[in-house]
Amino acid sequence: MSGDPDGIERVRVQVAVLPHGRGLPLPRPATPGASGVDLQAAIEEPLSIPPLGRAPVPTGIRVAIPEGWEWQVRPRSGLALRSGLTVLNTPGTVDSDYRGEVQVILVNLGDSPVTVCRGDRIAQAVLCRVSSIGFQEVRELPDSSRGEGGFGSTGV
Repeated sequence: MSGDPDGIERVRVQVAVLPHGRGLPLPRPATPGASGVDLQAAIEEPLSIPPLGRAPVPTGIRVAIPEGWEWQVRPRSGLALRSGLTVLNTPGTVDSDYRGEVQVILVNLGDSPVTVCRGDRIAQAVLCRVSSIGFQEVRELPDSSRGEGGFGSTGV
């Protein structure tokens, strides 16, 4: 982790490029103010995903996320809007102790097949802080204004 003259905290993430990811750029933000980085498809042949179909898509990279952080894999809004292609388990989590290839589970919620090609930007990843958690068993929970109100209990 390091500070930058502009006051933005920078967290260093080590990236290992796998053979099938060579030639693709490393993940990077598309604009200076973007909170996420683009993930690209590291596939050799085009992949067609039929309506309601799903497929794991390799990115060709492995990462070492620092302890106390996670990488959240999220859909790209334009891709979801234009074609119905989105990330199935969103947000997907890359934990700090995972060292395998980052893959994105895409699902086609549109009504036409969608073709993914090598280098297509298929998702975005956002680095987020996480806290460790410890549970304490109690007999009663403290009251709150919401209480046990569940789905729809706060209105439309």
